[in-house]
Amino acid sequence: MTTTFRAISLSYKTAPLAIREQVALDESEAKTFSLKLKEHFGFQDILVVSTCNRTEIYYTASANYAESIIKLLAIEKGLEKPSDLPNYFVVLDDQLQAIRHLFEVATGLHSQVVGDLQIPNQVKHSYQWSVDVDAASPFLHRLMHTIFFSSKRVNQETSFRDGAASVSYATVDLIADLTQNHAQPRVLVVGLGEIGTDVVKNLADKEFAQITLVNRTYAKSVSLAEGTNFRVADWENLEAEVRQADVIVSSLRVTTPLFTKAFVESLDILTFKYFIDLSVPRSIEAQVEEVPGALVYSIDDIQAKANAALQRRLESVPAVHRILDEAMAGFQDWSKEMVVSPTIQKFKQALDQIRKEELARQLKHLTPAEADKFDKLTANIVNRILRSPAVNLKNACRRGDADQLADVLVELFDLERQPEHK
Repeated sequence: MTTTFRAISLSYKTAPLAIREQVALDESEAKTFSLKLKEHFGFQDILVVSTCNRTEIYYTASANYAESIIKLLAIEKGLEKPSDLPNYFVVLDDQLQAIRHLFEVATGLHSQVVGDLQIPNQVKHSYQWSVDVDAASPFLHRLMHTIFFSSKRVNQETSFRDGAASVSYATVDLIADLTQNHAQPRVLVVGLGEIGTDVVKNLADKEFAQITLVNRTYAKSVSLAEGTNFRVADWENLEAEVRQADVIVSSLRVTTPLFTKAFVESLDILTFKYFIDLSVPRSIEAQVEEVPGALVYSIDDIQAKANAALQRRLESVPAVHRILDEAMAGFQDWSKEMVVSPTIQKFKQALDQIRKEELARQLKHLTPAEADKFDKLTANIVNRILRSPAVNLKNACRRGDADQLADVLVELFDLERQPEHK
């Protein structure tokens, strides 16, 4: 029975954050869910990709199980209204479509920030989870390694992942540039709204600075710092924290600037202090730039940096697609050859059986050394005989007309009687 590689996809393009949060799977949940899919449906391949922006399940099966998978996911996550969930999923029931989608997701073409540097690693983790629960056949192994090789080519041959293409990434990039001569710069993040939180998460990945969080709601700082070596300071100690910091990132909702020229003058800056304002309206007064030692970067400066990087990435998209086209063509040739591999293997077994039967009749007349020599000789003859039919069958696969040749081979040598190769 023919099996097909399929997928279901829920992402930021199809579902709001409230829904994405409900179906997100961590490592333990993804492995458990994969095992249940194996148990319930017997899928040969299972790949669960789950991030803050998407939850996708890839599987190999002879039929479309999208509805059943979504129902099982709803049960696993204990959703109150599971009947609504299918509306947020896109079903990819065509093998080429599902493969192409996975290639593009793993490369970062479907990320909110085009060319996202994190997505290749996230997909690698997902693949490792599949391997850990024995949910990967040779098909998935070959597919994933082809994808990883393509991703490496994208890094080496294009500008698709160059620069920081979002405000939060660009902010972290800027901090790294400004403090490159500091061994462990002190970075103070003030305000933990959406952008401030994104900056903190991206800083956590870099580990090049001492990070302190200050927020009006202390519990929010504690929650974000959990599992990191970040410091958390009280809002009442803001002035003291600003004095100690090398870089102040402000992401506050205010109607008038919190960091005024007078406030910064009172700090008596001895070297340089960098102020990065991500607030709209501004939380750092423009005149702060007039204070000796104080350098101010506005949201417009950061956005310009991000836009320039994004433009470079977008210009590289056609080159990325060409790399993916080449990789997919090679993978398709391989996957087509896999269809006739059982026939080739049975043919080899049939020839080898004949060889061994004839050889056994002569063994009583041969010395051990002669028997070994004849065994190697006849094995080489079988391999030579097998080479031409195998090559022709594989070439026929690429042309799309292997079925007829395979059927002839099966009938001529009565290969249906040969057991399946394990």
